[in-house]
Formats: sequence, structure tokens, C-alpha cells
Amino acid sequence: MKFDTLQQGISFYENYARVSGFDTRLYSKKKRKSDGKISLKYYVCNKEGFRETPRLQSNCKKKRPISRMGCNARITLKLINDQDNYVIFSFHEGHTHP
Repeated sequence: MKFDTLQQGISFYENYARVSGFDTRLYSKKKRKSDGKISLKYYVCNKEGFRETPRLQSNCKKKRPISRMGCNARITLKLINDQDNYVIFSFHEGHTHP
């Protein structure tokens, strides 16, 4: 799919996630050095990855429940250089959790 702006691509994935029953979060982004435009933007399922071990073992007063389960669902939006549009560069639909 092709989007006129980055925000349209983000809105598309957030709407898809809402209908599918999961939440998203920004994972990473890369900017072009020449003009500072975002060339790649990664959005993932909010259960992607695992929490860092030191945080789990610390002696905090308030323990948070484990929310990250290593889910692989994600989308990558990529800037098309000559058109200033964004396309879905990669899409992984599968979740590793219910």
C-alpha cells in the first residue's frame, strides 16, 4: 500500500490494530541525514520484545506485571525518495500471544 503522508500510514496500522484487538507502539525510526525526513518508521505490537532482566530483579516497591511476550507483529513504513510518499516496506501479521 502507498500513503501520501507518514501519518496516514500510521493511522492505517493503528486502525488495523484496533479492529484486530491489539495495541501498537513506536519501536524505532530512521531519518535521512540530507534533509532530516523520516525514511523508515517501525511500529510493533505493544507486547513485542522482552523486559530487561535488571528491571525484573530490582528491589522496587511497585512490581509491574510482565507485559512483553516476544510478539513479532509489526509494520515498517518506508519513504519513497523520488515521490515523498510512504509504502509498507514490511508487514508481519502473526502474534505469539492470545
